[in-house]
Amino acid sequence: MSQNLSSRVAKVIAASAHNLLDKWEDANPVAMLDQATRELDQVTSEVRTELGVAVANRHLTQQQHVRLNHEHTELAEHIGAAITAGKDELAKAALARQLDIEAQLPILEASLVNLGNEEKELSAFVEALMGKKREMQRVIMDFEASRQEARSATGNRAVKTLHTQARVQAAQDAFDRTILRQTGVEGLTRGATLEQSSKLKELGDMVRDNKINERLAALKAAQ
Repeated sequence: MSQNLSSRVAKVIAASAHNLLDKWEDANPVAMLDQATRELDQVTSEVRTELGVAVANRHLTQQQHVRLNHEHTELAEHIGAAITAGKDELAKAALARQLDIEAQLPILEASLVNLGNEEKELSAFVEALMGKKREMQRVIMDFEASRQEARSATGNRAVKTLHTQARVQAAQDAFDRTILRQTGVEGLTRGATLEQSSKLKELGDMVRDNKINERLAALKAAQ
């Protein structure tokens, strides 16, 4: 979650509904209530949106991790069959793909941990914001009850109250749509290529070929 949004959440949580009530005595109570609840709902909606993105990204990353693990297992079977048939070139090609997969798996696993932690953090923020909303609603109900008593005694005009259920539902709908939306996982399924000098490329290819030949020899020796 961005630092700016995190600061806004902390500010909303730290705000006291009772302090707001103190200000309402010298200001338009309906306007003050509208401003406070609008800010709370806006922050909650933004946190829900980020949570939806984190959930979707974790799901897609998990799918990619499972797919690559499955492919790695299948390749092991193909390598064994190729060695048995004396097809060393086919075995080398499969071993090369296994090396590519093994290079990606740690990145995916680290990303899954990070996304899981982010999901937990954002879920906690949503719960805290909803708890703050309930706290404000209780204070507002007490405030309205006291004003109702005052109106009954003095005949003053009724103070209009703001209903926020529609905003809460809108935030929930936005969250649900985000989870269903395909967001993709940036940087995890695409390979990035860097231009290298011919000597560095030759050295890299040599190291890779040595790894493949060593693994092929070990597999042959194990049979």
